[in-house]
Parts: sequence; C-alpha cells; structure tokens
Amino acid sequence: MSGHKPDRISEYEFSIGLRLTHWIRFIAIAFLVISGFYISYVFIAPEVTNEPTIFLNAKWRAAHQVAGFILIAVTVFKVYLFFFDKLSRKELASIYDFFSPKVWIAQIKYYIFLGPHPHLRGVYNPLQFASYLFFYLVLFVICLTGMVLYVHVYHEGLGGLFYEPMRYFEDMMGGLANVRTIHRIAMWVIMIFVPVHIYMAVFNAVKGKNGAMDAVVSGYKFVKENH
Repeated sequence: MSGHKPDRISEYEFSIGLRLTHWIRFIAIAFLVISGFYISYVFIAPEVTNEPTIFLNAKWRAAHQVAGFILIAVTVFKVYLFFFDKLSRKELASIYDFFSPKVWIAQIKYYIFLGPHPHLRGVYNPLQFASYLFFYLVLFVICLTGMVLYVHVYHEGLGGLFYEPMRYFEDMMGGLANVRTIHRIAMWVIMIFVPVHIYMAVFNAVKGKNGAMDAVVSGYKFVKENH
C-alpha cells in the first residue's frame, strides 16, 4: 500500500428529483422532435385501404400531445425543485455565482485555458446558468405554443378549460399561423442547444476530471478537497 491520500472527495451534487426530471425531459424532447417532424412531414405512410381504421397521423399526434404534457409537468416540477427543494438548494445558490463579475472572468479564463476553475457557491457556473435560463425560457415558449395548438384540436375537458386563456396568447402572437412558426423555431433552438450542451458537459467532465457527466446519473461529483 502506498498510503497515497486521494485529493478528491465525493460531493452530492444533484438530487434524485433533479436527475429524474433531466432524463424524463430528455426522452420527452427526443420523442417530441421525432413526432413533430412526422406531423409536419409525414415520413411513414400506412398501406392504402378504403377502411378508415388506421389513423396513423392521429396516433402520432396523440402521442405527441401526451409527450408534450409530460414535458410541461416535468418543467413545472423542475421549477418547483429549483426554488423549494432542500436537496436542490445548491442549484439555487448558482444565482450568486451568476451575479459575480469575478466568477464570470475566472470562468471565461478557465474555458480559454488561462486559469483554474473558479470556486462556485452553486452547481452551475455563470455561463451554464445563463444557458439553462435561456433553455427554460425556450421551453416555456414551446410549451405555451403547444397548448395554444392543443386547444384548437380538443374543445372539451382540459382543452375547453384552457381555450380562452390560450386564445389570448394566440392573439398576442398574431394568429395561429404565427403560433405554429414560433413553435417550430423553438424546436430548432432546442435541437441546437442539446448537442452544444452535451459538448460542454463532456468538456467540463474531461478538463475538470471530476465526474461531472456521472453526476447526472449517480448524483455525485468528485471535487478537490481544497477546492
């Protein structure tokens, strides 16, 4: 035995609620993109028949709506965790780092290989927090426009309940055609965000050697003891 003392300690970074919402959101978004493309550009055509029994497009649309409501529920729950969950307090503390010019400068220097990673009070560095804030604003837009489109298909039950409020947002966006356009633009923004997010997560995990990628599964990161 060399008696070498490890210079890193495990630190509980992400709660089980945060990790579950992350992966459920990922699966929902992936399915919404695929099904959304199908609804707009049908790429699977059923066998031609005179019997009105297949309704493949309707099935894709229904599945798209179910995934949409899952995304809405997960997003609302994630916002609740961010502000009120005790295990997610460290995530909330990222706000302090976001408003610190010193941390901003140190983080930028770290990304261009001119300095060490700054000590953070929270989970996310300022650039991560800014990108996640932008991501959730886009999520809000795509969920809102999705609800506007939903109430024009289902006029009873939940659709009937939200019909009048959604008509207000429809008018504010300039009509249903604009709502569809905004919905698609938000989808493309998310599609661009995801690979950039994965690249930066891998970059931080490899450069920091702290298990940052593992943390979204296990919940634990490995930080330097004197960090």
